[in-house]
Amino acid sequence: MADLLAVDEALNRILNQLSPLPIEHIPLLAGYNRILAQSITAPTSLPPFANSSMDGYAVLAEDTTTATKDTPVSLEVVMDIPAGTFPQASLDNGQAARIMTGAPIPDGATAIIPVENTDGEWDKSASSGLKSPINIFRAVKHGDYIRPIGEDITAGDTIAHAGDKLRPQEIGVLASLGFATIPVFRRPRVVILSNGDELAELGQPLGQGQIYDSNRYTLAGIVLACDAEPLLLPTAKDTPESIRALFADALDQKPDMILSSAGVSVGAADFIRDILAELGNVDFWRINIRPGKPLAFGQIATIPFFGLPGNPVSAMVTFEVFVRPALYKMSGKQLPIPTIRARLSHTITSDGRESYLRVFLQKTADGTWSATLTGTQTSSALVSMSKADGLLILPAGTTIAHEGEFYPVRLLKSELLYSN
Repeated sequence: MADLLAVDEALNRILNQLSPLPIEHIPLLAGYNRILAQSITAPTSLPPFANSSMDGYAVLAEDTTTATKDTPVSLEVVMDIPAGTFPQASLDNGQAARIMTGAPIPDGATAIIPVENTDGEWDKSASSGLKSPINIFRAVKHGDYIRPIGEDITAGDTIAHAGDKLRPQEIGVLASLGFATIPVFRRPRVVILSNGDELAELGQPLGQGQIYDSNRYTLAGIVLACDAEPLLLPTAKDTPESIRALFADALDQKPDMILSSAGVSVGAADFIRDILAELGNVDFWRINIRPGKPLAFGQIATIPFFGLPGNPVSAMVTFEVFVRPALYKMSGKQLPIPTIRARLSHTITSDGRESYLRVFLQKTADGTWSATLTGTQTSSALVSMSKADGLLILPAGTTIAHEGEFYPVRLLKSELLYSN
């Protein structure tokens, strides 16, 4: 294995050549799941003015000290304050103001008495002819049912940080502060290529010796899951001319990354490596990884390029290990890839390469996870990736892993993090 590049070294070499994409400003509503490119501070406090948290009456708290159901306190209603208006007068002792939820607190008022604790008539559509006086049936304390200025956010607070993934709640906070647009990192545009005379397009009948091209669609799905934009080009034939034309078409798409599957091994018809050497500055690596040893990475006309293996599982595993972190860096994401530790339910063997093995996961009675191989670990068994809960990682140099030993598992189903 001495001539194989270690996984960590290969990944570091990739990431050291990449930078986050340029910033763009987009409408707030388009911000869901996007990565914030700059930290945002609150331009104002929230709420910006003290307001009522209840439908009721603004009062001076000391006026209600003796109020009970049997001995109510009578107050004169001197104004009505609907939401969206601002009181034009202040309250004095013995006075009250009918007020709606969210409406500003008038000067002088120190508490709100909910309407259900009064005998006040409550018709929100009425703006005149209010019942006066009203009887108060309970005492309130200073500040009761009043939302003070800045209770939620104080002007100058950092409300979202660069690198944050925007969820509905962050979008809501930004909306509450009036942000119509937000700065985010541009989504990577990823061209996905395939070549091979054996590949047929979906919807077309299979010829003799042909199979349908699944890799482009599998990779496109993972690209979408990385919140990037996949661009699929037609399959090229196994000729140098067809592959050169395919790369020219790929560059015409103005991509941020180019992905290819197959054609980088040592087969007689694997032309991609030679053509890449003509077109760009490319490092060709044989990685100490199982599955997925043949992998190419470099640049074509300054565009990062990954040549992934042709076997479906190898393509998916190498995408997860190398391409996903690369897309995350280009997208400005600082998100950890979900990983847990699990106990092997049986002994397994490997060939000493750093291995990513498809496993089922099950929570045990002691709260730990148990990992069991999904079955065959051949690189062509794509259905096994569909069934797998995660990829159990055996370190390089491990040829036997014993039942009961713990190993890291990279989750393929992140919802397992929240299972009981």
